[in-house]
Amino acid sequence: MITKICNRIEVCQKDITGLTVDAIVNAANSSLLGGGGVDGAIHRAAGPKLLEECRTLGGCPPGEALITGGYNLPARYVIHTVGPIFHMMDPGQAERLLIRCYENSLKLAVDKKLFSIAFPAISCGAYGYPIEKACRVAVDAVIRHLQTNIEIQKVIFALFSDGDKKIYDITVTARLKAL
Repeated sequence: MITKICNRIEVCQKDITGLTVDAIVNAANSSLLGGGGVDGAIHRAAGPKLLEECRTLGGCPPGEALITGGYNLPARYVIHTVGPIFHMMDPGQAERLLIRCYENSLKLAVDKKLFSIAFPAISCGAYGYPIEKACRVAVDAVIRHLQTNIEIQKVIFALFSDGDKKIYDITVTARLKAL
């Protein structure tokens, strides 16, 4: 079981907009109309049709996820999820919302019969979630999903910095050894 899950999780330091996967996850704001960081990069790379489709969705509350086309991206779809703003709530509430971001994104991928998905470090940029805590939440949510679902064959954590990648590498290794 552990080997099978190990083979389904990858950590890399890459631009998520260049990954050839079924879906990339956008760490979006609640308007879904673009912003800074990963959100802005995804909107720029996908082109204006992404914004056009996002305008029809009416926004998205924290913890939830919605799916759109990928347009000019190598990914067929973009799953938009809104993470918690860490300093605006108690840590327990932030953690529950972040877990829901991962669970709801994975559920959408399964519902669409997708096999591969790439996640950024949701809420770790402007939303201020500490990377070590967010990483633990992300990795645990993904492992829980992979233990009970065979549909998703590859989950990639695409990190911006070398430091973030190292944190994810250490956490993934430790969590898988604990299984």
